[in-house]
Amino acid sequence: MVDGMKTYQIAALQRKPLQDALAQASKLTEARIGFALSGLEGDVPAAMLYAASGGKALRAFLALETSRMLGINPVAAAGAAAAIECIHAYSLVHDDLPCMDDDDLRRGQPSVHKKWDEATAVLAGDGLQALAFELLVQAECAPRAKLNLLMSLANAAGARGMVGGQAADIAAETAAAPLDLQQIMDLQAAKTGALISWSALVGPRMAEAEREPLSIYGTSLGLAFQIADDVLDATGDAATVGKAVGKDAAAGKATFVSLLGLDGAKSRAAALVEEACDALSPYGDDADTLKEAAQFVIARTH
Repeated sequence: MVDGMKTYQIAALQRKPLQDALAQASKLTEARIGFALSGLEGDVPAAMLYAASGGKALRAFLALETSRMLGINPVAAAGAAAAIECIHAYSLVHDDLPCMDDDDLRRGQPSVHKKWDEATAVLAGDGLQALAFELLVQAECAPRAKLNLLMSLANAAGARGMVGGQAADIAAETAAAPLDLQQIMDLQAAKTGALISWSALVGPRMAEAEREPLSIYGTSLGLAFQIADDVLDATGDAATVGKAVGKDAAAGKATFVSLLGLDGAKSRAAALVEEACDALSPYGDDADTLKEAAQFVIARTH
């Protein structure tokens, strides 16, 4: 038994190709969330599991992969990986509501308020947010590191991060003048980038190690991810993207595409990916999967 566990520990710390690592992240986090909700009945737990399933699990992957690079087994980091997927899922459930973006489709399936109703969607989002911190407590690391994870996730998800960015995005819709490029960058660094940046720092936070290389990586990746989203909104189709497209242009919102042009936005995203990959040089070949992820972010079709 001990030998078998030792073999698993070694295998878990070996670098995997991106698609395998993403699949592992999805399987591990959905299982952890499902276990946490087991035994609960009713529409709200069902909606919570529905909302947290079927995504790319990019944020969970970042949490697990940066932990692996620093010698932390995925089982130890699974609580943090599941937590960030819960926060991300809750944000999407609320974002899709009629009072926000009013989207009927998410990940190619009916959004939660369409499959159930608005009250269930609000409660499912609330439940996922609370569950995130319950799961994060299960991350296996030193007490000081765990407190750092908890505090930093609260900041990344709250008014200083995602919630603040979403509020700024809503305010921009009725602003007297469209946002300029720097304002868009600041807004998206909070709305989208904060959770991606947090995910990329799970490893160094758990290991209490140097953060700067992965901080640069996460910040650049988060901005590249949002630019790619703007490109998909301008060029994709709903069937492939899995959600409504063309809404930003229809609403007259300032985006990276509207400010930089399509080619300019793609070039900016590519430059950010290069910056993200360059920041990983201290980790050598062991960071190759993170580099694959950066390329994936701007090449994805959904």
